[in-house]
Amino acid sequence: MPQSTTAVLADGLPRRERLEAIAAISLTVAMANLDGAIANTALPTVAANLGTDGAAAIWVVNAYQVAMLAALLPLAALGEIAGHRRVYVAGLALFTATSLACGLAWSLPSLIVARALQGLGAAAMMSVNTALVRFTYPASMLGRGVGYNALAVAIGITAGPTVASLVLSVASWHWLFLINVPVGLAAIWFGRSLPRTARAKHPFDATAALLCAGLFAPLALGVGAATHGQWPLAAVEWVVALVCGAALMRRQAGHPAPMLAADLFRIPVFALSGATAICSFATQGLAFVSLPFLLQTALGRSQVETGFLITPWPAVVAFMAPIAGRLSDRYPAGLLGGIGLAILAAGMALAARLPDNSSALQIGVAMALCGAGFGFFQSPNLRALMASAPRERSGGASGIVATARLCGQTAGAALVALCLTASPERGPALALWLGCGFAALGCVMSFLRLIAAGPGKR
Repeated sequence: MPQSTTAVLADGLPRRERLEAIAAISLTVAMANLDGAIANTALPTVAANLGTDGAAAIWVVNAYQVAMLAALLPLAALGEIAGHRRVYVAGLALFTATSLACGLAWSLPSLIVARALQGLGAAAMMSVNTALVRFTYPASMLGRGVGYNALAVAIGITAGPTVASLVLSVASWHWLFLINVPVGLAAIWFGRSLPRTARAKHPFDATAALLCAGLFAPLALGVGAATHGQWPLAAVEWVVALVCGAALMRRQAGHPAPMLAADLFRIPVFALSGATAICSFATQGLAFVSLPFLLQTALGRSQVETGFLITPWPAVVAFMAPIAGRLSDRYPAGLLGGIGLAILAAGMALAARLPDNSSALQIGVAMALCGAGFGFFQSPNLRALMASAPRERSGGASGIVATARLCGQTAGAALVALCLTASPERGPALALWLGCGFAALGCVMSFLRLIAAGPGKR
């Protein structure tokens, strides 16, 4: 019978309910990542259609990202109290409804408001989706589950530019958002089988949620201001973030389940896995922002060629992530993740050293190597993060996973801007070398988990 009428089993769902639950999770994860990719691709078209410039239109992307980053940890905490399933389905419903609103938007302000609300819906889904994966699969199959989750992410990222180009070739940009509606409705239908989880007894701390938003929203906005050389504004926003962060830590000192998950970071394997995740996503952010500049400016490739040449990275991630996920059920995440990040560092170094007359094969090999390394790291690391946290803190761990991804990618993008400012010609290669350094640092921290976990533990 559907899981909507039963409580979650102690060790995962029965096979039928598990398949329906993972279908709901995979659809929404792919949709959220696809949405981010297509919005970036379609931004020039949206700006031209609405009669605005690129600087104003960038808020179509910023509103979504800032809202998501500000709400991730509060919604993860709410998931532990109200139930991960409720938060997920509510976020999915909001995301679907606001996708319709984006498709019907008549002006830039209306689109920005709809995108901000869509970001809140995405935050609700992304904050608890990994926790739901943990309760959907038996412990012995958790690596397989997070591998399929990583596959859905990679498919969304890979398909984004292609889907955007195809839709824009036959219809207006509004349809880029309207295509989410039937997918969202299908995910809501499958969501009937999502697991019900035990609820925490402590109340939701609304003040802490506001302080958490006051920490991450100005932090992200400050990074954006800094990349445009607006250092006084960035400094003010970072001071606000620092004050809110300090107030949040003081308020939640001694709390049984703090939003910033200080209790989880006292677990050595969790702390190392979180830091390793930030390094890996900083590498990804540095690469995905700098590679178009490298390929188009230094190597003379067109915009269309650039998209195809970068595609091997997410495509190989999609192939490698499920394999690594299955392996992580048998071998230590510290070992698998360290190997993956070593391969990623080698791929980044190869990309940074591409000569001006590089062939498509040379570029493709570098991208495939990066994708193989990132895919081999991602699933085992995600498994380690979730498995090292107590089951009752799965929501907090899931929120940290999503926050680490966004913070790492944001930091990477900001560092690219600084590299380009310092040296427009050498900036892209410098950014790739920085990414290589982050991957190498993450590799060292991943191998340290073998010591922190102790003998016989993953």
